[in-house]
Amino acid sequence: MADTQATVFLKANRVSYTEHEYDYVEHGGTEVSARALGVPEHEVVKTLVMQDEEGKPLIVLMHGDRKVSTKNLARQAGRKRIEPCKPEAAQRHSGYQVGGTSPFGTKKRLPVFMERSIRALPRIYINGGRRGFLVRIGIEDLERTLQPQLVDVALDD
Repeated sequence: MADTQATVFLKANRVSYTEHEYDYVEHGGTEVSARALGVPEHEVVKTLVMQDEEGKPLIVLMHGDRKVSTKNLARQAGRKRIEPCKPEAAQRHSGYQVGGTSPFGTKKRLPVFMERSIRALPRIYINGGRRGFLVRIGIEDLERTLQPQLVDVALDD
């Protein structure tokens, strides 16, 4: 399988990972990948590209079965407002096609905010840099390489 920017980044940072492919479904979200891989959706972490009131991009890592409270995120991140980026802006900031966005190997280094409860999982499934492709990594490797700011912003989906 051809490397993605994400797998190049993981290898360069000596992160041990396993590759998991599934049939991508447009707007299927983490429910589709979790079902295809036979894992709880809570262990599939989505990478969301958002922006603050000044249009500055940031990444939010959230459990697949939860939503982000943008109001709580803005407060905890010290911003006035945070909202999802439009798909073309998200692609421009991250270098990834929407549905294939990975927090690893982004075009520019973006601030990363991670739902605190993700730390309770020993391993997670997260996008590997293209649609239909997840990598399974240890949470300690994610924290070491991305140094995310921990937040409590999950809402039940």
